[in-house]
Amino acid sequence: MNPFVFVVGCPRSGTTLLQRMLDAHPELAVTNDTHFIPRALRSENPHVALSRELVDRVVSYHRFARLGVDETTARGLASGLSTYAAYVCRLYDQVAAQRDKPHAGEKTPDYVRHLPLLHELFPSAKVLHIIRDGRDVALSALDWARPDKGPGRFVLWESEPLVVCALWWARFVIAGRLSGRVLGPALYHEVRYEALVAQPEAVLRDIVAFLELPFDECMLRFNEGRQSDDPSLSAKAGWRPPTPGLRNWEEHFDSNDLDVFDALAGNLLDELGYPRRAGNVITNDRVAQAAAWRAQWLSDLSDQEGLDPAALVIAGEVLQ
Repeated sequence: MNPFVFVVGCPRSGTTLLQRMLDAHPELAVTNDTHFIPRALRSENPHVALSRELVDRVVSYHRFARLGVDETTARGLASGLSTYAAYVCRLYDQVAAQRDKPHAGEKTPDYVRHLPLLHELFPSAKVLHIIRDGRDVALSALDWARPDKGPGRFVLWESEPLVVCALWWARFVIAGRLSGRVLGPALYHEVRYEALVAQPEAVLRDIVAFLELPFDECMLRFNEGRQSDDPSLSAKAGWRPPTPGLRNWEEHFDSNDLDVFDALAGNLLDELGYPRRAGNVITNDRVAQAAAWRAQWLSDLSDQEGLDPAALVIAGEVLQ
């Protein structure tokens, strides 16, 4: 059944690299950042009946064109269907058919926060959650974010961008891992970015085994005919092959930066097995400051997403 797989994770964690590798597989098409499934639904209730209004919201969503299905075809696919889930399944069946492949999936990093909803809609869909060292994610996000994009949307970004990066990364990773425990190993699989770029074939073999697909070397040649040697282009824009060391927090963050990150997300780094700076000790003052930053960030989060008090308490406890 399609959608067959969702590739998720904190933005700047290598989701695009993994999507391109999987999309090169002869049996799998993976679309890129459409975002529309939860946003057109506008509800965490997966059982909303399909209506003309809901179809309108899907096809008019500003990223829907990334799916590669034209509007006329997309509207026609709704004929005879009564549920939103069935409609989305038919859309991804169309994606697969257009690519002459049996399976189609989606890469949208933000879907890591919507895994319970996606599972309700598509009980057989598998999830690949790619995780990268949060300090390297922060390095990338500091260059990438804007006031209307990523962690730059938070008020606290103006004064403490690294603080926001640490909490933003932790929120995405924790959300995915908590949902993964519920989904179980048959539907949820974690991929480490560092392993993917260091040993791409070995990691891809593990991934396709999880997906129950045959390994194909096309995945390793995903960038053939597209790679640019222009040094001004990013690894993503230049379609470079897997490249270890694109970001290195040890070379760019000073001791104060690392104290801030460790105070806010050090426990998660430990849980994931990412080494902290040798000899680092978090002072009581830094712990208190981290608590204040966390509270301010949660307030920003509430303003942006309308979280109720209970949800904020849960979010705060999870991020401790």
